[in-house]
Amino acid sequence: MKKNIKLIWRIYPSYLILTLLVLAAVIWFTAFSWRNFFLERTEANLNARAQLIESMFINSIQASDIKSVDRLCKEISGSSETRITIILKNGKVIGDSIKDPAIMDNHANRPEVQNALHGKIGSFIRYSGTVRKKMMYVARPLIINKEIKSVLRISISIASIDTEIRSIYYRIIAGGFFIAVIVSFISFFIAQNISRPVEEMRKGAEKFAVGDFDHRLYLPETLELAALANAMNKMAEQTKKRVASIINQRNEFKAVLSSMTEGIIALDMEEIIININNAAEKIFNLKQSTAKGKNLHEIIRNRDMQLLVSESTLFNRFCENDIIVSDNPEKIVNTNCAPLFNPDNKRIGSIIVLQDVTHVRHLENIRKDFVANVSHEIRTPLTAIKGFVETMLYNHDHDIAKTEKFLGIISKHVNRLEAITEDLLSLAKIEKKDARNELRLENSKIKDIIETALQMVEEIAKKKNIDFDISCRDDIVAKTDIPLLEQALVNLIDNAVKYSPEGEKIFIQAERMENEIMINVKDNGPGISEKHLPRLFERFYRVDKARSRSLGGTGLGLAIVKHIVQAHGGSVTADSAPGKGSTFTIHLPS
Repeated sequence: MKKNIKLIWRIYPSYLILTLLVLAAVIWFTAFSWRNFFLERTEANLNARAQLIESMFINSIQASDIKSVDRLCKEISGSSETRITIILKNGKVIGDSIKDPAIMDNHANRPEVQNALHGKIGSFIRYSGTVRKKMMYVARPLIINKEIKSVLRISISIASIDTEIRSIYYRIIAGGFFIAVIVSFISFFIAQNISRPVEEMRKGAEKFAVGDFDHRLYLPETLELAALANAMNKMAEQTKKRVASIINQRNEFKAVLSSMTEGIIALDMEEIIININNAAEKIFNLKQSTAKGKNLHEIIRNRDMQLLVSESTLFNRFCENDIIVSDNPEKIVNTNCAPLFNPDNKRIGSIIVLQDVTHVRHLENIRKDFVANVSHEIRTPLTAIKGFVETMLYNHDHDIAKTEKFLGIISKHVNRLEAITEDLLSLAKIEKKDARNELRLENSKIKDIIETALQMVEEIAKKKNIDFDISCRDDIVAKTDIPLLEQALVNLIDNAVKYSPEGEKIFIQAERMENEIMINVKDNGPGISEKHLPRLFERFYRVDKARSRSLGGTGLGLAIVKHIVQAHGGSVTADSAPGKGSTFTIHLPS
């Protein structure tokens, strides 16, 4: 991965390198110009010298006095560093101020000599093996009678020139280095001035990124950067408004989802949970933090739910079904699954709407059972009455004994129908009073209500030789509808008497707790199995149907007790086990 570099370290080295390149070019050009200048001056000087002395050699060359030419070369040169050489047209050296011409090589192939032989001023710089120095050579043709007879070559060592030029190089480099140091500081300052506003904008952008939209960028003096900073400030202001709007919408959406009693689960196309509300959390006992981002079937392991979602996804349609979420206790959830679309009407997932219908389905079952039980309870005596009436109508022997027997049976079933009707009317009245809050509540002693209720069942208890053990203080007082509470206690005590063996004792106890008053009715009857306890207070529900009918029960007594107690803002519970008797407890608010 390529490493990012700060802007200043991109600008500053660029400026510095550019400056150094320019300085190097200037130094090289200056040094080159100075060297050329010195060489040109030296060449001109040598040419001038050659022009001054060429007339001295013409007479000796005309006389072919080679020794005179060589001697003259050495005399003119003297102790100076200037070297003078005379070369014939064939390249033979006949005079030299330093060496003996006889031992010198042929100079016909020397560039400067060739130029001179062609009538030009020849100039060349090269290393001389004779004097072991780098020399500048200038050659002039010696013209006698308009004919080039020989070449006068004059040369000088350019070591001094190189030394001088080197000195100039050092001075130029030193000056260039000084200039480079100054320029480096100036470049750094300029780069810093350019990068500082950009760095400030970067820091401002980071504040925008973390949500600090109230921060505003400083406007630099540079027009382009100022325009950029101004645009970013406007962007921050607009982003702040949009984020606030999005947050408000999100909060409203969350508030709506949170306040819904229906559970909501939103899924993407891969059936990953993207949202879940509080109601759905409670239904499945989940947490949003663990559910979001997970696959639905990983979090909720329910085959019926999987089939419903798969069907909706496969056929792209709305699907509905009741799903049992748990068995103990039973929880039934009405589940609707529908496709989820974006504003462009493109499917992006699924939406699941959940409603806990356990209580509703339970009530429906109770209603069905109630209708079936009422029909059964009424049809049985009606069938008996109809049968005996028809027997009497079509029996013509007029046997008075049989007629009296049949009428007795009919009377018994009529009384049962009357009892059922009375209990149903009582239950309806209690529910009506509870719904309209028409209870006549007054402070009453619980002990007095218990004693009144005992008086109503006293005759039945004497027949079975059953005694009552009452435990209740006189100061236990509660706000009650006295007739209704008496009826509730009569029903509980009557049941206790009916199901208790002869000669047993029934215990009635009332006590005040912190926030409630409890009235217990305990018998030593056969007891009730645990599986029957949850439905014990339902209408017409019987633990032992045959025995209940033989005892003359209608199946509505405990339902009446429950509704009377609930109308008082309390509750009723049952605690029992087979062979250990039963205890029914009324809980009243104190």
